[in-house]
Amino acid sequence: MQKFRRVFEGIAKAGQSTDLNDFYTELFITERVSGEVNKEHEVRLIETASRKPAKEETPIKLEDIFKPLPGQDQPSRTIMTTGVAGIGKTILTHKFTLDWAEGKANHDIHFTLPFTFRELNLLKEKEFSLMELLHHFFIQTKGIRRYDRFQVVFILDGLDECRLPLDFQNNPIWTDVTKSTSVDILLTNLIRVTCFPPLASG
Repeated sequence: MQKFRRVFEGIAKAGQSTDLNDFYTELFITERVSGEVNKEHEVRLIETASRKPAKEETPIKLEDIFKPLPGQDQPSRTIMTTGVAGIGKTILTHKFTLDWAEGKANHDIHFTLPFTFRELNLLKEKEFSLMELLHHFFIQTKGIRRYDRFQVVFILDGLDECRLPLDFQNNPIWTDVTKSTSVDILLTNLIRVTCFPPLASG
């Protein structure tokens, strides 16, 4: 939790960190319609902005991004955030994780597991099972053998830095979480929610 609470942002002196809760400015989050993305990858696309756009767009609270939209019965399972560089998408994921860890929101979620593509890029030539990948980044999960009884959120941050192919068209479906394959195949299946059908990714 400390990793996400202390960040080098805001007006802190050079080399000093500041508390995320002290300076976080809430972004204006809206759903942006993208039929092609939703149809092919079942991704709910949301957009972040520093100021309110047109009045007809309905804002979404950070703690509600996985909840069903008006007129829908099922919650969103995969969410992709967009926005110009520097708008605060990474800080948004930190705030989501921190609020969950502090018990302020999303009490139904058992685990929030944040990855960065900057770190995942370093594993481009290696193979892991999904369980091994989780254990590699989150040592605390080594005692867990099954996740189907838990609500888990995967956060993949920094897509613009991704050096993996993420070949959704040609990568095989991969449902065995104990069988090793490339990180690229694991990620495309994680995003498509085929590795862990009960889980959510963001």
